[in-house]
Amino acid sequence: MTTPQDLFLVSVDVPGARPVEQGDLSLALAGAELVDLLGARALTLDGERIVPGPVLATGDRMLDEADAALVRQEPYETVGDWLWRRGRGLAAAYHDALDTEGQLTGKRRHWLSRRGGDEARADTPARRHAADRWWSHEPVLTALAVPLGIGEDRADGNEDADDAVLTVLTAVGDAVTELTAVRERRRIENAAFDNIWRAP
Repeated sequence: MTTPQDLFLVSVDVPGARPVEQGDLSLALAGAELVDLLGARALTLDGERIVPGPVLATGDRMLDEADAALVRQEPYETVGDWLWRRGRGLAAAYHDALDTEGQLTGKRRHWLSRRGGDEARADTPARRHAADRWWSHEPVLTALAVPLGIGEDRADGNEDADDAVLTVLTAVGDAVTELTAVRERRRIENAAFDNIWRAP
């Protein structure tokens, strides 16, 4: 299993301080992909810029898609730009991929199957792997989950992470903070607009 798959399942299965926003999760999943691609040596970071290596077959469809999506011309993309571009709709894509593989409900689905409402959670290998990694307090998974409101009571624990991974984790936190601010600004603007129309 991959870090983004584990993160997705943690976001579904572990209660957080607040409901997980799909946009926040998508940004964090894009960061998790970078962490795994760094580990596979599919890329390096030059400061905040993503320098791709040779195209690799990781054995995971979503990670292979992420690798294929890397910008391969200079000037290379920044980590922040990657999070916003790759993250668009990524939570739904991971849901569909895990659902199709039967890792959400324990039953494989054809990709054309109609999605229902709340699906029964199943004790699947992917869920067990994500839970094992989560409850062992794996620091990178924890650091990716904290901006989503999950595991905020845990110690930082990333002192031993290398600089590239720390760059990604910091960028994820910054992007989620920015998206939260945008949502709050829109909420305030919409409330003000509603008040104008309600005024006598």
